Amino acid sequence: MEPQVSQTLLVIQQLTYLSLSLGTTLWVGNTLFKNGAAFLAETFLGKERLADSVNRLLLVGFYLINGGWVARTIKDTRPPWGASQVIENVATSYGGVLLILGVMHFGNLYVLTRMRRRAIAERSNAPVAPEQFFRPAGA
Repeated sequence: MEPQVSQTLLVIQQLTYLSLSLGTTLWVGNTLFKNGAAFLAETFLGKERLADSVNRLLLVGFYLINGGWVARTIKDTRPPWGASQVIENVATSYGGVLLILGVMHFGNLYVLTRMRRRAIAERSNAPVAPEQFFRPAGA
């Protein structure tokens, strides 16, 4: 016969998971928002309103995806039969949230770095004016 699931342990498990996951999501989102502002300002040089808008939109998307993941996975654990099971379930679920946060962070960095490189390349002058040509030495 299986042990009975304690509703109290289940509520403790879910509240702990929600607190950790949503708290970390808010902290990471806020950190990325603050530190990403300078990066986006350089990418959208002269278009500060656009940079700020993109930063805010990225933050909203970040919160929606991570909040959705947390809500979606709250029930994906085994029922807790004891305190050790609660800790194991919360650690497993929270680890998944941390992995998603990390993947999203590096995905955003990749895309924004490509955007920044393109913006810098468009602002730089060509090494040789188009009407000139380069004559190799000795030719």
